[in-house]
Amino acid sequence: MAGTEKKAVFLDRDGTVNIEKAYLYKAEDFVFERGAIDGLRRIKALGYLLIVVTNQSGIARGFYTEEDLALLNAWLMAETKALGCGLDALYYCPHHPDEGIPPYRRECDCRKPKTGMIDRAVAAFGIDRAASYLVGDKRSDLQTALNADLAPILVRTGYGRETEAGLAIAGDAPREVSVFDTLRDFADWLEKRRASAPAEIFPEKAKKG
Repeated sequence: MAGTEKKAVFLDRDGTVNIEKAYLYKAEDFVFERGAIDGLRRIKALGYLLIVVTNQSGIARGFYTEEDLALLNAWLMAETKALGCGLDALYYCPHHPDEGIPPYRRECDCRKPKTGMIDRAVAAFGIDRAASYLVGDKRSDLQTALNADLAPILVRTGYGRETEAGLAIAGDAPREVSVFDTLRDFADWLEKRRASAPAEIFPEKAKKG
């Protein structure tokens, strides 16, 4: 219903939340990106849901299983909660259209830049797309955001600097894309935007006077 929709920050995982490592599936190999924890805490404090959306074609390729990933996901949910920036949900795509093993080698609606993961989260949580963002370090993340009617945010962690340079060379960077060094810098921007926004955009401001 109108007025009850929630706002969210959707997050790519590798290179955005954690340091990029190919086919990461073990908690002991997981290292948070610089600025990620502080940024996530501050974004959550602004009232945004934190939802990870991640392509995990390592499952299709046979490098690890869904059960392996489930263990990492459970650890990540618990770890972020303990650090004061608990994720609200985590969606993953195990498929690849051309490579890997059945039943994962197939076309799907969830592999970014398709929007299946976003669509499921929007339906599950009642999210207002117009008030929400998708943060990532790859061009596919930006395209996912645009395809899903979310504001696209590029961070310069992971492959972000290469992505930014590639967009500049190609000369076709979408005007809607905003670029920040880290999740912490994106949180800074959100906080400043909230401070200067009218009360109707952030109704909680009116309640606090």
